[in-house]
Amino acid sequence: MVTPTYQIVPLADQGVLIDCGETIDIEINRWIDAAARAVRVAGIDGITGIVPTYRSLAIEYDSVMVTQRELISRLGQLVGALRVSHRRCRRWRIPVTYGGEFGIDFDDFARRHGLDREALIALHTAPDYRIFMIGFMPGFAYLGGLNARLHTPRRDSPRTQTPAGSVSVGGQQTAVSSVEAPSGWHLLGRTPVRTFAPERQTPVLMEAGDSIRFEPIDSERFTALRNDRDWLPEWEWIDDGRPSP
Repeated sequence: MVTPTYQIVPLADQGVLIDCGETIDIEINRWIDAAARAVRVAGIDGITGIVPTYRSLAIEYDSVMVTQRELISRLGQLVGALRVSHRRCRRWRIPVTYGGEFGIDFDDFARRHGLDREALIALHTAPDYRIFMIGFMPGFAYLGGLNARLHTPRRDSPRTQTPAGSVSVGGQQTAVSSVEAPSGWHLLGRTPVRTFAPERQTPVLMEAGDSIRFEPIDSERFTALRNDRDWLPEWEWIDDGRPSP
């Protein structure tokens, strides 16, 4: 892939940002993912945190161990030589119950786009969605790949509380929420998957770079899966968003 245009700039007094601009793009996101992995492997003294987003990478550091100027120089050398290669990632099969009490905006959303129930579900479940980033709250997955026909501005009046597991659309994105929280997105359905569970050995189930495929289920299946505290969704290895041979 072509290396995106980027700049490395200070981020407050103990942070540095590798910034690729404002565009949401899968190739830029793959480059950010590769940069994050390269920084982790490099083991630069003083780095205390690495936070990848859609199109930037925040690096936190201990200023006693490394100066900002030194870190920017090291990062410049590292990402300047970066080569992005395909990597194995997980594709999760995420069950969703659409509409009714599980997706209170589903009917209005369908009417807005001139779709019946089956057509809306078909459009929303068709893509393999890339997890562009985990953020906003623990385990909240921002997904890229939403069909352009479903792009919809966020609600004029955000709700002060929405259920954990909500599957929603906001702008050109769709997402899976992890905990009860305010939201201005359109709620299409809900998944029984607990994407964040602090008692698990790995509290956040999925990670940036993984892929998601939604699968519709009925309310009875939702209840059964939600009540099974040991249940986890199925997944398979794929090659960076493409099925492995």
